Amino acid sequence: MARERILFVCTANVDRSRTAEDLYRDDPRYEVLSAGLAPFAPTPVTRELLRWADRVFVMCEREEHHRTLLKMRFPDVDRPVVDLDIEDRWYRGDPELVRRMLKRLVPHLGPPLEPEEP
Repeated sequence: MARERILFVCTANVDRSRTAEDLYRDDPRYEVLSAGLAPFAPTPVTRELLRWADRVFVMCEREEHHRTLLKMRFPDVDRPVVDLDIEDRWYRGDPELVRRMLKRLVPHLGPPLEPEEP
C-alpha cells in the first residue's frame, strides 16, 4: 500500500515545518518532507515538491500568508492545503511548539505512529 505524501511548509524551513517533519518522519502511514517559502530556506518549496505531495500543511496564513504565497507562486499546482495557524515563536522541537503542532495535526493525520517491529 502506498503511503500518503505530506509536505509541511513554513517560511524558513528551520523550526516549524522541520518539527512537523520530525514528528511524522517514522510514521509508516506517511512519507513526509518539509520546505520553506523564503529564498534562503535550506529546502525551498518547488513545483516538483508540491506535485509530489498528496496534501500540504502550511504553518500560518494569518501572519505570513503561506497559503496565498503558494497559490501565487504555483497557480498551476492544485493540492489540498491546510493552514495550521502556528505562529513563528518557537525553536525546532520546543515542547510548546510540539504540543500546538500535535493539537492541530492529529485531527488530520492522527497521532504519530512508530514503525512496526519486523
